[in-house]
Amino acid sequence: MIRAFPLAALTCALLAAFPAHAADPNTALLKELKALKARVAELEKKQATQDAALAAAPAAPAVVAATPAPVPTPAPVARGMTEEQQQEFNRIAVKTEALEDARDMAGLKGLKVAGYMDPTWVFNQRRHSSGAQFLNSVDQSGYYYDTSYIGTVALDFVKETDSGARWHLTLVPQRSTQAVSEGSSSPVQEASVSIPITDLQTRFIAGHLPDWSGYEMLQPTLNKLVTHNLLFDMTLPASYTGAGMELTRDKWIIKALVGNMAASKRNANEKTPVFAYRVDYAKGEFQGFGFAGIHGRARNYTQNVLDGSGEVVDQPDSMVDTFEADAYFIRGPLTLQGQVAWGRQRKASITPAADGSLRDASWTGLSGLFAYKLEPWLEGVVRVDHIFNSRNGGGLLTYASADPYNGIGPAMAYDAGSGGWVADNPDKGVSRTALTLGMNYNYNLNTLFKFEYRLDSASGRVFLDEKNGSYNKTNQLVSSAVVVSF
Repeated sequence: MIRAFPLAALTCALLAAFPAHAADPNTALLKELKALKARVAELEKKQATQDAALAAAPAAPAVVAATPAPVPTPAPVARGMTEEQQQEFNRIAVKTEALEDARDMAGLKGLKVAGYMDPTWVFNQRRHSSGAQFLNSVDQSGYYYDTSYIGTVALDFVKETDSGARWHLTLVPQRSTQAVSEGSSSPVQEASVSIPITDLQTRFIAGHLPDWSGYEMLQPTLNKLVTHNLLFDMTLPASYTGAGMELTRDKWIIKALVGNMAASKRNANEKTPVFAYRVDYAKGEFQGFGFAGIHGRARNYTQNVLDGSGEVVDQPDSMVDTFEADAYFIRGPLTLQGQVAWGRQRKASITPAADGSLRDASWTGLSGLFAYKLEPWLEGVVRVDHIFNSRNGGGLLTYASADPYNGIGPAMAYDAGSGGWVADNPDKGVSRTALTLGMNYNYNLNTLFKFEYRLDSASGRVFLDEKNGSYNKTNQLVSSAVVVSF
């Protein structure tokens, strides 16, 4: 009796027998499917006719002699394949399924691992220092524009589940965002979760997240220069710890959260969090803009309140308001990026009032970057930054005291009578400027060499010369780095 093959098996066999037409594969496939359906219908009709004839026929007489056993029929081999090729194909299919099962059992499905490191060499004119800079701790070297997030190593893990939930952990020893925020040895750069609510474009986010303000990125793989711009280093927080939402709507991406600024937990008598947000719009393939802000209470670093023994009295958190807008244009070899910023923190100025009461710190700033690829592997970069910071002796976000290394505070003048340097006008802070010239050389897809010259200047003498104790209006940096990523 002729038996009809199952539709799926017959489909595979017939498709293998018909070569695809390179000119129009869709038309050829439709013709083959129609022919396949017609052939299946014909076989089914023929099978039904034979079954009906066998049912109507008289029963055959019993056979006394034993009939020989039927000879096994070998499994059909797909057209275009030999029997050995079919066996090899089956072996590969079984092995692939076993590998997929092992991957899923080990939790590796949806897991992505990436990393980078950027050993760096830095020369600082006024500090009279020169040498390698790599994995230096925040506790020992602090956070300055010549240290920032320079000379680090990172491992990045992203795990996405079948439900669309995303788990993100980035580890950076010594100079992570949490180490910078709290002066600790924590290696956590980011530890966040992202959970889809109604769809993949509407997500709940929570955890420890790096700041998202400005056009310049934290990672050296995404930053065109060795150092960061003045707004990045001196007017933006390192991180947030809290929860919020991320919405993607057409060309818009909106992120917002409520939580702590630069703190993993709140202390006693601290209740008010900050509201931080970021909005991005991609106008087209080559350009877009965004803006971000922070409003709420954050740590006040002022050192202007002393107790009877001269020790600094820690002040409660004070109100912070910041807003910045940035834009970009990237097409072919050309990159243009820019940012403007405004900020204020209550009772956090460098110089208090004459009666000793605390006053507000405020600032405005701008930054612009121009980059052009002279060759596909060679890029020139120019960046200019400026911060206006004169009110109440100056003061920036997390900088509530004079800083002779970053160049913040009132200008200094030499006092011949005392033989020392004193503030020329304590109520007026200096404005800061930085001009940076750089060159990037792409050695291969994973290796980038960076070279940079940077000139920092101020409207008054505010940079301390470590060798002779004098103050100057300018400071120079020369640096280079090799960034290797995977």
